[in-house]
Amino acid sequence: MRLLPKELDWTPYVWLIYLVYYALAPWLYPASAWERAVTVPATLVALALYFWGYWLKGRRTLWVVGGFVALGVMLIPGNPAASVFFVYGASFLGKAFEPATAYRYLGGILAIAGAEAAILRLPPYSWIPALVFSLLVGALVIQQCWKRRMTERLLLAQDEAQHMARVAERERIGRDLHDLLGHTLSVIVLKSELASKLAASDPERAAKEIREVEQISREALAEVRSAVQGYRSGGIDREVTEARRTLETAGIRMEAAIRTPRLSPAQEGVLAMALREAVTNVVRHAQATVCRLSLQQHGTWCELEVADNGRGGASEEGNGLSGMRERVEALGGVLERNGSAGTLLRIRVPV
Repeated sequence: MRLLPKELDWTPYVWLIYLVYYALAPWLYPASAWERAVTVPATLVALALYFWGYWLKGRRTLWVVGGFVALGVMLIPGNPAASVFFVYGASFLGKAFEPATAYRYLGGILAIAGAEAAILRLPPYSWIPALVFSLLVGALVIQQCWKRRMTERLLLAQDEAQHMARVAERERIGRDLHDLLGHTLSVIVLKSELASKLAASDPERAAKEIREVEQISREALAEVRSAVQGYRSGGIDREVTEARRTLETAGIRMEAAIRTPRLSPAQEGVLAMALREAVTNVVRHAQATVCRLSLQQHGTWCELEVADNGRGGASEEGNGLSGMRERVEALGGVLERNGSAGTLLRIRVPV
């Protein structure tokens, strides 16, 4: 059985020194037998309220505050040291409420103590400590508890931000690996099929294709490592070159009109990855013979278009296109897809 919750240290025991003052006062100063007799049970009740208050949360703590105020009201006429009960009641307000509400209740405790002192005409040495120390201790604890709650909230928000950052990083790596490997594996498959077909009729060309497969595989490994470390792409020019090689391997003619505007690294990385994913989709799904690439600046927007003369359609977005859309929208851009005549993918980002 514990008197205090395990997260608390020994500090609450120190504040019991004020209760010792109340318990000894009838024996240190002149007092009647009745006043001395009531001191013992009152001290035990106060101890029970004190330790109970550390286990309660929220508005339930008002039971402890009310109990201490009641003890103070009943006992201060006979024992001026009972002013400590008002102080104890005030000390639990900060634990129970936000500052605005806690200060209203503190004002109520001070009003009760002041009204009793005026009505009963209590001596100053009984009601002045009740008012002064209740105000000081109550306000101090209210501020301390508020700062502690704010610190806990900040730590919680920091933990949540770190968790979201980890989730976002995992999603980024997943999107980048999907785009990188999807494109590269498509090229490897195409070149491997071509090498297989040429093995008998043109061994030299087949060997060349296999060497390119080896080179592409090495590049893919380097790209995967770069993606894990946070590096996105080699830039627009490199992706256009890779797109041309991939489309030619697939037997698709590429028509390009590229006028790269001045872009930030983030914008160029997003557009490069979008171009890679779009070309991969053309090779995999479009059944096209022509693919047109266009990169232009129109006013304050940079526009990338990838269009093919394939089968088109309105299929649902896969992981690659969804990841592409997320990247573009994170830059404040727009991604549009039209499958009515082939497939047209248009990406616009502000520059």
